[in-house]
Amino acid sequence: MKRNFLISSLAIPALALSLMGAGFPDPPAEQLAPATVKKAKAVLAGGCYWGMQGVYEHVKGVTDTTVGFSGGEKKTAEYETVGTGTTGHAESIEITYDPSVITYGQLLKIYFSVAHNPTMLNYQENDIGTQYRSEIFYADESQKATALAYIKLLTDAKVFGKPIVTKVEPLKAFYPGPDDHQHYLDHNPTQPYIVAFDLPKIDHLKKEYPEVYKK
Repeated sequence: MKRNFLISSLAIPALALSLMGAGFPDPPAEQLAPATVKKAKAVLAGGCYWGMQGVYEHVKGVTDTTVGFSGGEKKTAEYETVGTGTTGHAESIEITYDPSVITYGQLLKIYFSVAHNPTMLNYQENDIGTQYRSEIFYADESQKATALAYIKLLTDAKVFGKPIVTKVEPLKAFYPGPDDHQHYLDHNPTQPYIVAFDLPKIDHLKKEYPEVYKK
């Protein structure tokens, strides 16, 4: 399951970049949690988990991120095995966040407009296979309702030129990935794949959403 380094362009898809910023629709209205509630989790899949982690670790209110796998069985939650595309797993990221600072819907806004392209079916950039699918793994009915309502909102508004293919399924389990894949982007900032596909996402997060960007 090695990354494809035959990179034809140093830019992420124009579709994703062109839709970011103030013009991108907000998610359904949510109230921030009381200040006494400091911890919640979200599990999202959207292509290579290196870039997903790289984006969310720069979001205010996010306190921790872990890359791993969701959608399959524990016995197959191993990097090389997931790479066969036969396990049901998707490369995923578990986001721990402070719901008194940022809402689940705001995390999804970044997911749809910055972190990945939700119109790519079973691939992202140069990565191809069901393990790179777009999927939201909801932890409860509130997360499910927010995700479905937001997808409907984006669809009705015709934000994207193609259908949103993001799956919305209940979270059964999240299995952390290998230690050497945690914060891989931070440890390998000059790696060609990172430079081509992931660092531009962080740059655009900073440019388009400065109010939520953190160093």
